[in-house]
Amino acid sequence: MAFKPVAAATHPAPGLPARGGVGLKPEHFRDILASAPDLGFFEIHAENYMVDGGPFHHYLSRIRENYPLSIHGVGLSIGSESALDEEHLNRLARLLDRYQPESFSEHLAWASHGSVFLNDLLPVPYNAETLARVCMHVDQVQHRLKRRMLLENPATYVEFASSTMSETAFIADVVKQTGCGLLLDVNNVYVACVNHHRDPRAYIEALPLDAVGQIHLAGFARDTDVAGDTLLIDSHGAPVAQAVWELYAFALERLGPTPTLIERDNDIPSFPVLLAEAHQAEAIMAKVAAGRRCEALA
Repeated sequence: MAFKPVAAATHPAPGLPARGGVGLKPEHFRDILASAPDLGFFEIHAENYMVDGGPFHHYLSRIRENYPLSIHGVGLSIGSESALDEEHLNRLARLLDRYQPESFSEHLAWASHGSVFLNDLLPVPYNAETLARVCMHVDQVQHRLKRRMLLENPATYVEFASSTMSETAFIADVVKQTGCGLLLDVNNVYVACVNHHRDPRAYIEALPLDAVGQIHLAGFARDTDVAGDTLLIDSHGAPVAQAVWELYAFALERLGPTPTLIERDNDIPSFPVLLAEAHQAEAIMAKVAAGRRCEALA
């Protein structure tokens, strides 16, 4: 199936502000409406809102009136060998039409096989066959949604012997062939590079950084593999680690201020704790921006 070029099928969106954002959780709905926090944007997981009504939509509609919104998908299974689920894509399109988010993103991963949905984001081999399939799926999504999507780099724990290219080269080719953007998950970079004994800074520098439209930050858990080596797990259940903050500053030095989301999906703390992390991201953005201005004046 052929699709129109992304430029012809995409309506440009205003984009998220270069500020800190927080994943919107039902535990915090009332606090947010009561306190009107100083925050750049909120992000939701699309699959939690794929119904016509209910309390989630009630609160999101009110919050959306005052904040930019990012919608992040976890169920399209972009890397799957199977065809995309058309009904899931249609539900997603209706959700985006309803809220008109400033950003939409999905994962470079697969989560379904045939009619079976797996509650996980699983890795893909990086080779020509996978590249063609992922590009076809990205094209299909962007054509159906009539917008550019951001593709998120994965956190991985295993690699495929059948891979013939690096992850960064694979991502660069997808971006080049489809015109999609990149969601740079700095925590995923750190987790994957530690697990595979690679340099996370070199990984970031090898990405198509001009395509980055958003950054994700999250916490990880530490474990050991069967050989006794350190294994990091992208748990989203802890504060952002200092090493990830440092890698984030390194990325910003190359990107400049970029919309940055604090992700927390497990062991969710009170909203002020997450707000403080979003403000910490903004402080790093401001420091990097000031440094750039000084260099420009020198």
